[in-house]
Amino acid sequence: MTCSGLNRVLIGRPFPTRDELHERLDNVRALTIFASDPISSNAYATEAIMSILLLLGTAALRWTLPLALGVAALVLIVVTSYIQTIRHYPDGGGAYTVTKDNLGVTPSLIAAASLLIDYVLTVAVSISAGMRALTSAFPSLESYVVPMAVMTVVVLMWINLRGIRESGSIFALPTYAFIGGVLVVIGMGLFQMATGTLAVNEVASAETIPPVTNVFLIWVLVRAFAAGCTALTGIEAISNGVQAFKKPEAENAIKTMVAMGVAAMTLFIGISLLASRIHLIPSEGSETILSQLTRNVAGTGILYYWVQAFTMLILVLAANTGFQDFPRLSSYLSRDGFMPRWMQHRGDRLVYDVGIVTLSLFAIVIIILFRADEIAMLPLYALGVMLSFTLSQTSMGRLMGRIAHLKPSETLKTHVTEVHYERGIVWKRVMNIVGATATGIVLVALTVTKFMEGAWIVVLAIPLIVVGLRAVKRHYGHVAETLRVRDMVLEEVRPIADTVIVPIADLHRGSLMALQYARHFAPNVMALAIVTNEANEQRLRERWQKFATITNGMQLNLVSYDYRDILTPLVETIETIKDEQHPNEELMVVIPEFVADSWGGEFTT
Repeated sequence: MTCSGLNRVLIGRPFPTRDELHERLDNVRALTIFASDPISSNAYATEAIMSILLLLGTAALRWTLPLALGVAALVLIVVTSYIQTIRHYPDGGGAYTVTKDNLGVTPSLIAAASLLIDYVLTVAVSISAGMRALTSAFPSLESYVVPMAVMTVVVLMWINLRGIRESGSIFALPTYAFIGGVLVVIGMGLFQMATGTLAVNEVASAETIPPVTNVFLIWVLVRAFAAGCTALTGIEAISNGVQAFKKPEAENAIKTMVAMGVAAMTLFIGISLLASRIHLIPSEGSETILSQLTRNVAGTGILYYWVQAFTMLILVLAANTGFQDFPRLSSYLSRDGFMPRWMQHRGDRLVYDVGIVTLSLFAIVIIILFRADEIAMLPLYALGVMLSFTLSQTSMGRLMGRIAHLKPSETLKTHVTEVHYERGIVWKRVMNIVGATATGIVLVALTVTKFMEGAWIVVLAIPLIVVGLRAVKRHYGHVAETLRVRDMVLEEVRPIADTVIVPIADLHRGSLMALQYARHFAPNVMALAIVTNEANEQRLRERWQKFATITNGMQLNLVSYDYRDILTPLVETIETIKDEQHPNEELMVVIPEFVADSWGGEFTT
């Protein structure tokens, strides 16, 4: 089977560009593609809050529900802000685009860098959490968690390379099965609460917590709230991928955003309520809070294994948010010159295949370094999310301020979009400012409390990535300046030399074809060979004479060299020929290449 045939089997037949609209997502598939991350965070967000509160003892777990309600309120604000972003920036780009348009290039690159880190960690954290859910049900698999996580990344990469619609269809069942299963558990738990049949664990009544005025208590509550904000991860994904929706893109994206917010927060509040009421305690072992909750409410029957199985699957598939948005954001940066041009490349199935492979490699490295421990990755995870949220909402607040100065008949064209007069603009702006302030506070809290736990890596990585993005931009600027034709005079165009050099290692069918090919470009053709022994030199001279019908009129230049590295003398010889024989001309070099497009192979140049 040829490489092309293998590619068709693994990836599928190529899609023509005209099929792009057909490959876009309806709302049912879009929810599974873009919203699986915030929905799946319910598997660990409540546990993240409780794990911090446990520093004060089990009695402090009564703060779980109030903190969860605070996180839910923040989610509502952020969702509302991103709905405004989608309305005003329907071409997509999310935090990067809105920040570039309202705060400038440097803040937008900071937002982009934080999101790129977030998407890599989304893949690593989600898959690692999925493996933990699996080992909660099957502890014997715990020693294989890292290779299983790596293989899962590879499988997700393959699925995404096959196309957006196909991956959405594959992910639909696990997403909706998870939502349905957890809703059934929550419904059963609420019914048991109402009827007084809910099994409640005993807690040590002697345990107390410091009074509210205690500074340590406040510190722990802030840390717990910041930890619970992992429930916000992935909210921005829809605003980045608006153009992946079917027409009308913006309206469908907003509907999916609302559905995501409702589904995610219903599960989050329900889990937090029941976990508090049952007095669940985060386990030091591998069993998650969601596993404990399901076992307490529904036992260890079919529903328990249903929830555990689809928890694992949705946690794994939540990584798809990263697979969708990392390549897309990279393409926006590439379009603006901040990333290599090949990040815009769309493969056979109309996906950004280079971005997908790049993301996979980074995620695999993170999984191996952290031993697939998602709890250890969380300090790195939420920091980039909150930074991008803060910049995005601050930018939207500034945009709303510009809209506020418009009269009913006026229109304002920004660098990216076009805005009009809107009613209720003051309240919209207040919502953005409140959201930016809240996420900014969480950002500071995460930075301070998680700095020594690994957040310093993100704090250091973001400016380094920004420097790298600017370096790429400078490179492309230099290339553009070198190639521009404005103000160019004909005297600056250097003539082409009338000599072609053909590097060869031997005289065979391929090198003879290359020499014949070179004759079409210039009257003087030179075969250049680096010889490392007398036998090789003698063989080349004999074969040169043997094929005199072809080589007649050509020059054979043999360079003796005592070492094995033939590339160095080859390059030096070509440079010498150019400098001494053609100092003000462009010299052409024809390099023969053997291309095996079948098992037998076929020569081409």
